[in-house]
Amino acid sequence: MSEMLEAVARPRWGPPPNDAARVAVVIPCHRVKRHVLQVIAGIPSCVERIYVVDDACPERSGDFVHSECVDPRVRVVRNAVNQGVGGATLEGYRHALAEGFDIVVKMDGDGQMDGGSVSRLIAPILSSQADYAKGNRFYDLAEIHRMPIQRLLGNAALSFLAKLSTGYWHLFDPTNGFTAVHARVLGQLPLDRIDKRYFFESDLLFRLSTVRAAVVDVPMHARYGDERSGFNALRMIPEFSVKHMRNIGKRVFYNYLLRDVSLASVELALGLVFVLAGCLTGVHFWHQSYATGITASAGSVMLAALQVIVGIQLLLGFLAYDIASVPGRAIHVLLPAPDASPGESGGKE
Repeated sequence: MSEMLEAVARPRWGPPPNDAARVAVVIPCHRVKRHVLQVIAGIPSCVERIYVVDDACPERSGDFVHSECVDPRVRVVRNAVNQGVGGATLEGYRHALAEGFDIVVKMDGDGQMDGGSVSRLIAPILSSQADYAKGNRFYDLAEIHRMPIQRLLGNAALSFLAKLSTGYWHLFDPTNGFTAVHARVLGQLPLDRIDKRYFFESDLLFRLSTVRAAVVDVPMHARYGDERSGFNALRMIPEFSVKHMRNIGKRVFYNYLLRDVSLASVELALGLVFVLAGCLTGVHFWHQSYATGITASAGSVMLAALQVIVGIQLLLGFLAYDIASVPGRAIHVLLPAPDASPGESGGKE
């Protein structure tokens, strides 16, 4: 079981008013000792609790925060075994759910995110416009040049894959680690099945899509300094592609076969059949022409092409339906309060 360590009290902080939403922040820590105290200091007073998750950090960031930080909101959670940024965040989520917080914010400990933006990040959730909010570093086109080119290209590719696998076609920058989620929606998700490594944010979006949660992008500024990141967007594309393809299959099955059968389901099924049939027909005529030396007739070519064209049109119809079906209504107002506890699976001491 875990041991949660409380820092020395400072009188200028206190719990929020009874009628206000209780907000917690989760900061996964691994090799961010140089920045974590500054990150904590920048978190505004609207946040009642800060969970610093020491993910078996070789720099012993948990001990460092416990001894040096005087913010009474801080609780240090320790993972005996490194679980990755996703696993560390999930441990923080479990503690926030157990303590009954309403909104849980996740931000990295490397100083790239402005803690002062927490209020803007949670605003759509407080106003019941969304269940989940995430940062978007690409909103302001004038500042895109500040982002390293390899990260820019990699994020563009990963964003397109995420649109396909999550169904949130209006979102960009899916790997952004500055997020906020309503606890009632978080309590509906299978936390033990969410990816624990760098795919965490993208997989979480997929899980949110399965419960039809409303998600919004919030413009943010990223600060790039001397922090070290193990995430390389271009290098992650092959690994992420496999995981996105898996989630695409799951999402289509859940939304268009298991939970509902609509005209889009018919378009998808017929579109795949027509495209496959057209390709097989074309291969058959090509092989026949190659074997006999006789050029295939125009009618044969048109028969294969027509099937492919009809299939593509049906698939485009399905895609248009899917884009128009992006969840836009917050569901947390309809859900009961979550019933969760930290559990034994965290490996904390």
